[in-house]
Amino acid sequence: MTIRNLTHLMAPKSVALIGASSKPGSVGLTVMRNLSAAGFAGDITLVNPNHSEVDGRHCYGSVNDLGEPPDLAVVAAPPAAVPGIIADLGRKGTRAAVVLTAGLGPRSKEMLEAARPNCLRILGPNCIGLMAPQIGLNASFAHRAPLAGDLAFVSQSGALITAIIDWAAAREIGFSHVVSLGEMADIDLGDMLDYLATERSSRAILLYVEAVTHAPKFLSAARRAARLKPVVVVKSGRHSGGARAALSHTGALAGSDAAYDAAFRRSGLLRVKTLDELFAAAEILAHAPKLDGERLAILTNGGGAGVLAADELQDAEGVLAKLDIKTTAALNKVLPPTWSHGNPVDIIGDATPKRYTDALHELLQDPQSDAVLVLHCPTAITPARDAATAVIDEINLNRRDSSPPKPVITCWLGEPVAREPRELFTANNIPTFATTSEAVTGFMQLVDYARAQTELMQTPTVAAEERSYQPEDAAEEIQRILGAGRTVASALETKTILAAYGIPTNKATLAKTPAEVRTIASDVLKQAQACVIKIASPDISHKSDVGGVHLGLESAVSAEQAAVEMLAHIKTKLPDARIDGFTIEPMISRPNALEIIVGMNVDETFGPMMLFGAGGVAVEVINDSALALPPLDNLLARQMIAETRISRLLAGYRDRPASDINAVADVLVRVSDLIIRHLEIRELDINPLLVDENGVIAIDARLKLADERISPRHELAIRPYPSGLQKTITIDGIGEITLRAVRPDDEPRYGPFFARISPDDIRLRFFTGRSAFPHSFLATLTQIDYAREMAFVAIKKDSGDLLGVSRLILEPDRTRGEFGVLVRSDLHSHGLGRHLMNALMSYARSEGVTELFGLVHIENRQMLTMADELGFKLHTIPDDPSVREVVWHPQGVTARANLS
Repeated sequence: MTIRNLTHLMAPKSVALIGASSKPGSVGLTVMRNLSAAGFAGDITLVNPNHSEVDGRHCYGSVNDLGEPPDLAVVAAPPAAVPGIIADLGRKGTRAAVVLTAGLGPRSKEMLEAARPNCLRILGPNCIGLMAPQIGLNASFAHRAPLAGDLAFVSQSGALITAIIDWAAAREIGFSHVVSLGEMADIDLGDMLDYLATERSSRAILLYVEAVTHAPKFLSAARRAARLKPVVVVKSGRHSGGARAALSHTGALAGSDAAYDAAFRRSGLLRVKTLDELFAAAEILAHAPKLDGERLAILTNGGGAGVLAADELQDAEGVLAKLDIKTTAALNKVLPPTWSHGNPVDIIGDATPKRYTDALHELLQDPQSDAVLVLHCPTAITPARDAATAVIDEINLNRRDSSPPKPVITCWLGEPVAREPRELFTANNIPTFATTSEAVTGFMQLVDYARAQTELMQTPTVAAEERSYQPEDAAEEIQRILGAGRTVASALETKTILAAYGIPTNKATLAKTPAEVRTIASDVLKQAQACVIKIASPDISHKSDVGGVHLGLESAVSAEQAAVEMLAHIKTKLPDARIDGFTIEPMISRPNALEIIVGMNVDETFGPMMLFGAGGVAVEVINDSALALPPLDNLLARQMIAETRISRLLAGYRDRPASDINAVADVLVRVSDLIIRHLEIRELDINPLLVDENGVIAIDARLKLADERISPRHELAIRPYPSGLQKTITIDGIGEITLRAVRPDDEPRYGPFFARISPDDIRLRFFTGRSAFPHSFLATLTQIDYAREMAFVAIKKDSGDLLGVSRLILEPDRTRGEFGVLVRSDLHSHGLGRHLMNALMSYARSEGVTELFGLVHIENRQMLTMADELGFKLHTIPDDPSVREVVWHPQGVTARANLS
């Protein structure tokens, strides 16, 4: 995970083409002409051992003959020559290369080994190349250069790039970068997201994804990028996979594409289905202000177009605004009596520019709508351009006078009369579309993006320490099963493991024979009106499918007889199945209960993946489920529930009371913690999990295991909360303090904390005099990615107050990071800052971080003294004499690999 030396790739000052050629139709000639024609201001040199001149330009015999090392090398040489060329370039001082060559095979590894000593970054091999139109760079063999613009497009398909360039040029869409990733031997999607996230020439990032590699790296980079600018993704192969055969229902339901959906959603990326939608999303996300809600008002001079747009909105499950009564009254004053008196606001076909302006002005003030779609149908009364100009003037006034301004989307229908108005809208950064369908799709993308950003910033309400577990009991049961040479846990064993994590289960007892069933059933029926017996077999996953379940048995005799019949039936149907006996459990009577499923399996790309949905025997047929990546907290669990259709039933209907959704969310979080702590778990089904207004209870469950030492599980795609870092310390004058990693639910503690920080301390820590810290800022402090950031908080044990924070933000390759420390102003000189700093330094050492650095104001003498005592080196900053850089290098720590 690194962006090291990517500036040499993406913004080079000089380029060398290795493999320049004069052969017509060759890659070497095409790339050379593209480089020459694009307007690149830097030096372009050519290298080919077989030519002294190519197309009238001097050609060097080898990389070693070059004078100055080029920033970027473009390699179009035969496969056998590539590793040697990369080695020569690295020794020469070049730090980035685009390898266009295909068919490297095993030489790809040799190429990487040659690049590694000098951290020479490689794009490709087997790619079309790289284009950066804003700096006149076309290091590709694409058939034409893209227009310059501010969209960054990154694709795993080279062939698609050439089509996209044509498609975009016809629509006058320009790019800051167009990147073909090829085989991603070194630079991959995660690296590009990390680089483009903070790159200023791109306002949005567009991705074409075929398959994610290094899922943890990708998700970490994607989450960071999505917080900074819109990231829109098209993923191919949505229907290519299909569900795989699996022990569990979860394994059957959790198809690969559903896992991608869950991963993109968790990262805050906006997924679209088509290339048209990709660029429509980029258009609206880049130009429209952020939505504060989802209610759309429609303004039109054609009633039919307005109704069509309203229908399309509701088909997309959008929300048509109900106009405020004051807005309706105001519109009555400025519109003719025949206007529609509702939403859509039809201002009639003879609408003048002033009528557009007056109506739009009122809709922009309307408190019951969150965005406005302005439609125009061509008429002979008012030229389309005049109507557009009036709308633009009103929008610009709204942008100037409102904070934040309300988003406005435009749709001028017709060709060619709408061409000039659309150009005017584009020039004024106003989203514009050619059809009502495209406009509604664009609005819903704005809605989806706003939802994703809101989810990224929401704060859970339930703290992790409120849940008590017995992980040792679960671990003991898991090892007992594996020690017996089994990988499938029985329902009884699975319930034992679930119970260790506080998940309510229907207690079951194992009977070896029908006679034992009678004895156990007799005891069960003393406490329950009826009992249930189920076959116990490691070879039968879905017991009801083979007659392995009997419900509602009201006597011990009937239970015994049911067991006899069940055994005979299964031996006939499945003669080779191993039978361990029968489980007997009380019959649960909950007439209002719904059957749901909670499960887990391991996705080949993203590792452990959780499932929630409608349960029961028809779970695959109903196919109402949602996937999510662990770890989950209460908020993420509730969002997962809300994605399903059964969530509407859980909310209650008619005479059915609402189910206890908090209890369902709690089970999801507990299962998440279970699978995080116990790496042996490969598949889990809790089905059915009954839920009603009184809570939840697991009726049946199934678990598949594997020996982690023999077959390691895929790592989690998202690094979980590091609970093992927590400790308790005692400080004289303060008392007992819990020192631990920050959690999202710590956000409410930050308000009182900052209230007790002096203005001077705020200035010295943040280099600003700000006193107000909005939710969006606090969310970035508490909702951190533990894969690339750490913050330790000091919490007063008796009061729960936040007393101090130390923070480390790592660079993408995780070898170097910037730190900061802040302690409540009334608690200085107690040594709390030193404890927080020591925790950070210990963590950095354990993670292989080779350098910590921080910027400290010269007035912050306490921090400078502490840094000196802890072994930091102090350096002056030539450009700013008021600041010192303090740097610490842990002893005995080896840097992580640069390339991967």
